[in-house]
Amino acid sequence: MLGTGALRAHLIEARLAGTIATTREQSLRRYRLFAARDPRALLGLDPERDWSFGEVLRLMGQECGISADPAHTSGLDVIDPDRTIAGLDAFADRLAVAAGRRVPVLLGTGHPHRLLEFYAALADALSSVGCTVLTPAYGHRVDIATRFGVRTRVLDYVRGVALMREPGVRGAPSEGGVHTHSPLPVRTALGVAAASAGPLPGLVIGDHGWVCGAGQLGIEAIGLADADDPAPFVGRAEGRLSAVVPLDDAVRSTHYRPLIRYILNRAHLS
Repeated sequence: MLGTGALRAHLIEARLAGTIATTREQSLRRYRLFAARDPRALLGLDPERDWSFGEVLRLMGQECGISADPAHTSGLDVIDPDRTIAGLDAFADRLAVAAGRRVPVLLGTGHPHRLLEFYAALADALSSVGCTVLTPAYGHRVDIATRFGVRTRVLDYVRGVALMREPGVRGAPSEGGVHTHSPLPVRTALGVAAASAGPLPGLVIGDHGWVCGAGQLGIEAIGLADADDPAPFVGRAEGRLSAVVPLDDAVRSTHYRPLIRYILNRAHLS
């Protein structure tokens, strides 16, 4: 089993935690957008109260270990690796509960090129102990706002993990898999599941709009989040999300493999 010391060293070496690639400027910009309730930063969350920029910054300092000093405005952000490990522990513990209860699960990612392998390993492990891995709304089209305007995407599943593709493109996630923070895919999936009287997930696992959108609808959700995405952490603070792991969500996909092993071992799923 990978110990916490070795895991901590890996997090820092792979820049999953410690000094990460996310810039301070990007993080602060996103915190201001969240405080202004900009949908691009809310990720489907409707906060219970107004959060000021200062409150968001302090929360992110507590949850991620970034500097809570508003005068620190440039450079690269820093995530405390010990907070990442604590987040992984909480994530694994909720996974173990879901596995023990054999609840249906829904997994989805807005970062298919980086995180598909991570979530697919969790889907395989949960399926092996009797959890139904749901795939509702397969093939449905969703209109999503992008910086280039509204674009139509198609909801697809690869190894039990939902992702969005460009229409007409099949094959590997790199062939048409698109990056998105939108909550519309999870809303579509859950809406179709409810309309068809099929099972609803007892747990949603993912990132960005997948977990914030699910948590907003009252479904338990756990996920990963970068230092420039405050919505999942606010969601956890308000009780909408059960666990959020602070880490860089855009490093090479192979760097997440030790995290998979750590989570599955702790959850007794390996």
